[in-house]
Amino acid sequence: MSNKTQRGGAKLTASGKRLRMRTAERSDIPGIVALSKRVYQGTGIDPYSTAELRGQLNHFPEGKFVVTLDEDIVGYCATFRVSGAVCLKPHTWESITANGYGTRHDPNGDWLYGMEVCVDKSVRGYRIGQRLYNARKKLCESLHLKGIVFVGRMPGLSKRLRRFGTAEHYLEAVLNKQVRDPVLSFQIGNGFEAIGVVEHYLDTDRDSLGYGAHMVWHNPKIDRDAKPGHDKHYGGRQPDTIRVGTVQYMQRRVQSFSEFMSLVEYFVDVVADYKGDFVVFPELITLQLLSIEDQELNPQESIEALTKYTPRYREAMQDLAVRYNINIIGGSHPTRVANGRVENISYVFHRDGRIDEQPKIHPTPNEVYWWNIEGGSSLNAIDTDCGPIGVLVCYDAEFPELSRHLVNQGAQILFVPFCTDERQGYMRVRYCCQARAVENQIYVVMSGNVGNLPNVANMDIQYAQSCILTPCDFSFARDGIAADTTPNVETVAIADLRPESLHIARNSGTVQNLRDRRHDLYQMKWRGQ
Repeated sequence: MSNKTQRGGAKLTASGKRLRMRTAERSDIPGIVALSKRVYQGTGIDPYSTAELRGQLNHFPEGKFVVTLDEDIVGYCATFRVSGAVCLKPHTWESITANGYGTRHDPNGDWLYGMEVCVDKSVRGYRIGQRLYNARKKLCESLHLKGIVFVGRMPGLSKRLRRFGTAEHYLEAVLNKQVRDPVLSFQIGNGFEAIGVVEHYLDTDRDSLGYGAHMVWHNPKIDRDAKPGHDKHYGGRQPDTIRVGTVQYMQRRVQSFSEFMSLVEYFVDVVADYKGDFVVFPELITLQLLSIEDQELNPQESIEALTKYTPRYREAMQDLAVRYNINIIGGSHPTRVANGRVENISYVFHRDGRIDEQPKIHPTPNEVYWWNIEGGSSLNAIDTDCGPIGVLVCYDAEFPELSRHLVNQGAQILFVPFCTDERQGYMRVRYCCQARAVENQIYVVMSGNVGNLPNVANMDIQYAQSCILTPCDFSFARDGIAADTTPNVETVAIADLRPESLHIARNSGTVQNLRDRRHDLYQMKWRGQ
């Protein structure tokens, strides 16, 4: 599976269907049977029977996952627990999976065995396989297992055996990137190590000639050097992290909407390759589209031209979020809303296909004067697969009541797309964002523009130093900065944020701003939507 968008194919998001991943249920069995028939047609591998799937689900239900496109099952993953003495030595698929029924599941097994991952060809390119592999890793970590083992297919072997002579030489060539195998290369790219070749693993697999690559992934939270029989006991599992990437984006002239989206996609791909959960773009990023025009438009013409891109922008960004399996904070885009007003709206594109909107509440004097942008009246925490977040567009971060309103709703990460023309304006936003992080004990992620856009009114110069900020206490970086960038260069900053650290700070930190509020003296009451 490629990291790059498959050009020319129909966009999944254009259908309006929702992509979801969840634990499999017994009612999914007919859909999984149908999926396996589609996937393995022509390979020599038998599809699963209803009885086999019933056995898999009954023996270890928490180890089975499906990906659905609305009601259709388009991906399936099956795992079970097993001891290292069984899975780390050569074996066959039939023997270790009990002919597909999963009865070899050992509740005390210290490894997770991957017996199946299959994805419908119609949704290739949307990282379905990666989502399923990630689910396996999370399950492995939550169970404190040593790692994951499986024997992977080598479907390119049958076509290249004459060239490389043996399955071992073919595996070595794939590891050295002399050749790409559609399955094996994907597994290596997801952090699995090859420990050998297993002969006669699945003789019905014609493309692999019955061979398989013995693959291992070690749980990073388990000490590999711990002596056998002396399991290390932890005080509690290390809290999960949320990986965030903020894009410091260079404004430059583009010739077309496609060129603009190719630049955006590049950064989405970069953060997705780092297994990011969120990628954040700056405020008014779409003003770059005005550089397509051959002549300078007056401010009113500019905004009118820009609002016409709204449907294409939403569709393209929605597709990237699903395709790259990452949540995108899409900067902001001037949008004409239903009542005819133009609002500066930040769109949140979820990796399951949902879209949320957050209008800028306080347009700056410049936005009002040049573009007649009006402020919105709704401010809500947005539920994501990483917990509730909030979005404040640039100037809004300078009003502490807004952040407090979002935190009251449960937001733990505040995303601030901004656009400032010189250092003084930037520092106003930066200092206020740092204050919001301290007073609310939250993470704040800033993303700004650099560069310039000739012939685009009110976008002459840009100044930015994008960053990821934290509260100031012992649980966080010394200066309250998780990641920072060099000013005025195009770049990306990435950091892992721990919700558990916020919980600790709020309840047992050196200062406890949220807990110590005097509700008897003051309060925040929201009158908007």
